[in-house]
Amino acid sequence: MTHAKHDGKYDVTILHDDAYIISTVDGSSVALEPSYFDKTQDYPLVSPDNKYLVTMQNCGATIDSEGKLVPVTEDIRNGNGRAIKSKLWSDNRVDKLQEPINAIVWLMKDQSLPPVLKIENPVLASVLGACLATKRTTAEKLLKGTDANALVFEPYANPFRTYALEEDYYKFKALFEERNVDCYILNTGHFLDKKIPKEVTIGIIENIVDETAEFKDFGHLKDLKTMDVEGFVPNFSNRDYVKMLKESMANRMEFLESLKELKGGRDQLPEEAEAALKKLL
Repeated sequence: MTHAKHDGKYDVTILHDDAYIISTVDGSSVALEPSYFDKTQDYPLVSPDNKYLVTMQNCGATIDSEGKLVPVTEDIRNGNGRAIKSKLWSDNRVDKLQEPINAIVWLMKDQSLPPVLKIENPVLASVLGACLATKRTTAEKLLKGTDANALVFEPYANPFRTYALEEDYYKFKALFEERNVDCYILNTGHFLDKKIPKEVTIGIIENIVDETAEFKDFGHLKDLKTMDVEGFVPNFSNRDYVKMLKESMANRMEFLESLKELKGGRDQLPEEAEAALKKLL
């Protein structure tokens, strides 16, 4: 997404959010998918968004009160119902943004993190992307006995990498360090035991875009800032919370350590990455 201010208002242009390439030469971005491949679970049959569906997969069907054959978009009988949705679904949808990227957001699910963090150190920004914490979704077929609620690390949210992880690490670091790209973490799961609703996340993004976001220190941790979001303010005087946060960062350290052995060490990161996490701890 990019935005430009005209007459006090922001014009927002949207690039596909799921698969794209960022140029390390000029900061431009190119989408790899000409349409949206979305889950249908969030769109009931009467949703106006469904008029943009081109094809549907893994969905059930039923007969309505008028005798018409209609799809069952919710995951009732089948899991992970999907649809190819036209790019016309969103306004100002483009396949390329020539404007240089100015912000990168790591979307995570981590109960120790508030709804938003701003990372002000290029090394830390890149390594936290490499230790991107999330949870498995209904889009995945899990092996029997797998805990669907357990945190997993998916570096840069890219499970399809065929090259050494350090290549992504250095390229993202260069964006933060050489192109002065801002870096944020948005927690889209729970903070402690309280779900962070999408309206809160959208509001945070809007505040960042229109430059009204007010960031403050995240406890005593250097290089991390946060916003006060009502109902989701971290309490650093609570020893249980501090313990949870430490454990969260320690889990990331363990993940980095595991990369030294996994796949013969192909994906291990440079010492500076581990040092940045040690500094937090």
